[in-house]
Amino acid sequence: MNQDAFIVTPGSKISLRKDYDPAYQDGYHEKAEAAQKLQANIQQLAQYQDILYAQNTYAVLIIFQAMDAAGKDSTIKHVMSGVNPQGFQVFSFKAPSDEELDHDYLWRSSKALPERGRIGIFNRSYYEELLVVRVHPEILKKQQLPHNHKGNQIWKQRFEEINNFEKYLVNNGVIILKFFLNVSKSEQKRRFLERIKYPEKNWKFSVNDVRERAFWDDYMQAYEEVFQHTSTDWAPWYIVPADRKWFTRLVVADIICTKLKQLNLKYPTVSEEHQQELLKAKYILEQET
Repeated sequence: MNQDAFIVTPGSKISLRKDYDPAYQDGYHEKAEAAQKLQANIQQLAQYQDILYAQNTYAVLIIFQAMDAAGKDSTIKHVMSGVNPQGFQVFSFKAPSDEELDHDYLWRSSKALPERGRIGIFNRSYYEELLVVRVHPEILKKQQLPHNHKGNQIWKQRFEEINNFEKYLVNNGVIILKFFLNVSKSEQKRRFLERIKYPEKNWKFSVNDVRERAFWDDYMQAYEEVFQHTSTDWAPWYIVPADRKWFTRLVVADIICTKLKQLNLKYPTVSEEHQQELLKAKYILEQET
């Protein structure tokens, strides 16, 4: 798979509408073909995760951002279906609580970072501070910031802070993968109507989801600025086509597996002393009647 088609070159100014097709399939025409490769990636990911956990050197942080109904939940469910729950955790970030508002905006994310040897997923993340907060600036008023931190310069400041935060994490062994699931407005509408039509999907739908569609262009502009300013060499953004969920899952799984492969993960080697202890344990076990 040509992963270069999805990555945002650091510092580049992109247009989601012109440069990225939400229905792009990278030559895959058969859903069954993609499903077969996805299953192979899921099995490979399970193996990598086992070694990652045993080696206990790196942590992996996977960030998902998207408009509503882009398929974040189902992508996480399918791609991570083969991993061991012991080495895997998911956090979904909703509107901040009163306690969280009494801290800096990165505090709650810092608390949820994966430990070494684990894969952590942020279903939405601190990037909401550059997206929903920017589209709805009234939210900023609730953040109890000093007066001189509330002007337009705050967005440039937060771009810099987040880049520094992610650079710090990478320097300390946290591998960061950032995915934007790029769903079209028309496909979002179709999925919303499906959620209304089928009772078992009603719980997924909120009238507020429709209200947010009125701000679609504002969100696209905010996302484009996020990609321009926070796609870095150490933590680039991947814009993944999301109109076909089967292809979205395939791309995400392929990128994660490629990144883990590049780490050259290896099971820990044991000392000669430990080897002797293993031999003693083997002898004792074999002597049991």
